[in-house]
Amino acid sequence: MSETARLSLQGKEVDLPLIIGSENEVGIDISSLRSETGAVTVDVGYKNTGSTTSSITYLDGEAGILRHRGYSIEDLAENATFMEVAYLLINGELPTQQEYEDWDYQIRHHTLVNEDMENIFKAWPTGSHPMGQLTAMISSLSSFYPESLNPNPNEEDQHRTIRRLIAKMPTIVAMLHKKNLGHPIIYPKNKLDYVSNFLNMTFKNVTEDYEIDPIFVEAMNKLLILHADHEQNCSASTVRIVGSAHSNLYACIAAGIAALWGPLHGGANQKVIEMLEAIREDGGDARKFIAKAKDKNDPFRLMGFGHRVYKNYDPRALIIKKSCDDILNKLGVKDPVLDIAKQLEETALADDYFVERKLFPNVDFYSGIIYRAMGFPVEMFTVLFALGRLPGWIAQWKEMRDQNQPIGRPRQIYTGHVKRDWTARALR
Repeated sequence: MSETARLSLQGKEVDLPLIIGSENEVGIDISSLRSETGAVTVDVGYKNTGSTTSSITYLDGEAGILRHRGYSIEDLAENATFMEVAYLLINGELPTQQEYEDWDYQIRHHTLVNEDMENIFKAWPTGSHPMGQLTAMISSLSSFYPESLNPNPNEEDQHRTIRRLIAKMPTIVAMLHKKNLGHPIIYPKNKLDYVSNFLNMTFKNVTEDYEIDPIFVEAMNKLLILHADHEQNCSASTVRIVGSAHSNLYACIAAGIAALWGPLHGGANQKVIEMLEAIREDGGDARKFIAKAKDKNDPFRLMGFGHRVYKNYDPRALIIKKSCDDILNKLGVKDPVLDIAKQLEETALADDYFVERKLFPNVDFYSGIIYRAMGFPVEMFTVLFALGRLPGWIAQWKEMRDQNQPIGRPRQIYTGHVKRDWTARALR
């Protein structure tokens, strides 16, 4: 293979170097294109643009492959804890026993948030969406830890900020849930592991004991792992470009949360449940809506099927489907919405239309069902996605800063008016 790609532009030829990834991905380095030719590329939505090189996550949508630091998502979901995966993403390697014990100790002892943060809730009107609240709460951490504003922290200060954020995120998420219910908050119990502590803070009532179900812990652990990172998606790219301005980590993660809020990104699992509710209100006939989804003239979209990246089965969906079945069987849930979900799944998987087009249920389909069965309100689904994605965002931010990448500054092709002369008529 040639080491360069030759571009012929207006009679001038330019040789552009090729970059070959470790999985033989081929990229054309156009860093010098504008300086050598005066031209820029146009790639709306950056669908064909590699904004960076990265050693964090490898994703092959055609083959249905997802790996973090070389480890398959299947192996990580089966064998690792979320805290081990978080360490792997951020630090590049799985921890030794001693490294894990130190990491776990530091996380457990940063779980409390400042009591003044509870006052922030008083300013929000009733019914405020928890994603908006989460964005504000995470951003506000920079006010409680002003040392995080240093754009060039030493290694220990940077690690302390990372540990604080990972430790406090589940506490804040649980606070959002409790406050939106009008319930008193439950403080962290640091003798519990990360996931069990989160479930305890979320579902325990002050006046009652809460028994932590190991099936819930296992399912939640897997869901967090499956959402931990997904390459250069909308929110990860947002975190990196905000971080390129040397903004503090809390602000960068808040920006990522805002990007995740969109229904085309992290809000997809919420849309699944809303679709199922609409089908129930229409009478609950799953086959009718399968037919509508196949009708090109019908605007109805079957949410939670197919994926814009995976052109095969979403590997994360294969993993979480078993946890979904385990939870529904364990709880013996009698929920017409979940019954409709199972009907949709069974009907679509047996329909040649969906099989030929590889429109299989994705991770959003199953995660929404699990969250509902566990008792989370639908507006919390994207918040839970953010909790899982946090270590991936931090890893992306840290890699960008460690490589001392320049501030992000995309170019454009101007399509507006050419120079116009001012006239008095313009004021009328």
